[in-house]
Amino acid sequence: MVTREICEPLTTSSTSCSCEHVSTLAATGDMPAYRIRSPSSGLPPGVVMAASPGAMHSPQQNAEEVTRKREVRLMKNREAARECRRKKKEYVKCLENRVAVLENQNKTLIEELKALKDIYCHKPE
Repeated sequence: MVTREICEPLTTSSTSCSCEHVSTLAATGDMPAYRIRSPSSGLPPGVVMAASPGAMHSPQQNAEEVTRKREVRLMKNREAARECRRKKKEYVKCLENRVAVLENQNKTLIEELKALKDIYCHKPE
């Protein structure tokens, strides 16, 4: 059995594929034939594929780009930290308000309990 890599069907169109071999697989039954070819096989002789745009910068440009990206990352991090501190302050303020409300409620309930104890525990005989 012949294994196939992801390639194009064998047709008359000349589209390129990213495989590294050249071979033709025969069709068996109702399965189509596939052609595996190298990426440079569709290029005329003497034509070389260019490198990615990031690889064409000089070392100084790469260093500047790295520095710029670092500065952008640090700036975003500062903004995120500032927002986090603001949210934390807001959260703590809400908790402090809740504590104050609950302390008042607790004080009121304690006073009510004392009043009820005075009424029901100290019955006149």
